[in-house]
Amino acid sequence: MARILIVDDENSIRMMMRLALKSAGYDVDTAADGFEALERFGDGATYNLVLLDQRMPGMEGLEVLREMQRRSPRAKIIMATAFGTIDLAVEAMKAGATDFLRKPFTTEALRGAVQAALDEPPPYSAPPSTLVFGMTTINGFRIEFRAGSGRATEAAFLQVFTIRSPGGATFDCTVTLPAYVMELVKAHVDLDSLPGEGRFWTALCEEALANYLWQNADFPPESVLRVDEFTTGLRRFVDTVIAV
Repeated sequence: MARILIVDDENSIRMMMRLALKSAGYDVDTAADGFEALERFGDGATYNLVLLDQRMPGMEGLEVLREMQRRSPRAKIIMATAFGTIDLAVEAMKAGATDFLRKPFTTEALRGAVQAALDEPPPYSAPPSTLVFGMTTINGFRIEFRAGSGRATEAAFLQVFTIRSPGGATFDCTVTLPAYVMELVKAHVDLDSLPGEGRFWTALCEEALANYLWQNADFPPESVLRVDEFTTGLRRFVDTVIAV
């Protein structure tokens, strides 16, 4: 039986999560803040998974996450917050989070994300960079890169990804980046060509797909995602990558 530690400063949320997971057969402990969580966590050996809130008094979730990862680099930790953005999700993933759940979530989404995290093998390598989501999940959905599936046409750049749902279902999704959006990106950074070219456009498609899963926690309709706008989030991503 998997043992799970729930960390959240709101008693009602701790209770809801605890009941939802105990009814699914898990052994569940709770902590009301980061300090109590670290005391319970110890060296991490007694827990299979941690569900960790981001916004808490005294010690925020990211700080707790980093300390847990320092003590146990292979620990599985799902971050959860109602105030997060995809940028915070990326920061949490880089710090070693296994998944990032957006509040409010249903009990089904919670159980699905927990099962998906428990089914994943513990990480052996460093956390992914800002260019790779494939080693992590968002709202329980895992993005898997398909090598060699990107192609450029006069009208767009197209990249195929495989998305695995919390329940284990898989779908191929084509992300389409129209030529006019690509030109907007080039104009934004004042470059005629982007570093890495195909790899850069693939990373941008992956960022757009991650944003969609973050906002919707569901597959794109008809397994196609068309990037029609160069959004503020995508601009931040481009600025980060170009600055590296």
